[in-house]
Amino acid sequence: MIEEGKPLFLQIAEQIEDSILDGSLAEEAQAPSTNELAAFYRINPATAAKGVAVLTDKGVIYKRRGIGMFVAEGARTQLLGERREAFADRFIDPLLAEARTLGLDVSDLAVLLQERSTTTEGKNPA
Repeated sequence: MIEEGKPLFLQIAEQIEDSILDGSLAEEAQAPSTNELAAFYRINPATAAKGVAVLTDKGVIYKRRGIGMFVAEGARTQLLGERREAFADRFIDPLLAEARTLGLDVSDLAVLLQERSTTTEGKNPA
């Protein structure tokens, strides 16, 4: 889980986001506490708290005083939108720029994507 070069608190926030996106942490469900996160990842509780703060600042999780942290209603939809936008910025925009350089249009790209999706199905690129 822990990656070199990326701040731990951001990795904690992304792990919680991933749990929300994959449905293992449902909306209105209780999120792990900072102490639970710190113990699980063997990190300082302040680092875990900083990761949780990122999500509370975004409105993805919220605190119920005396009870704990909970996933906000609409959090999954919000995160999907953010990830979709980041995906477009990171992958689609450069793809389109290179396609223009090569003289490919959107229909050419659609054909390439379709061809590649059938030849790489079941393969894990990681």
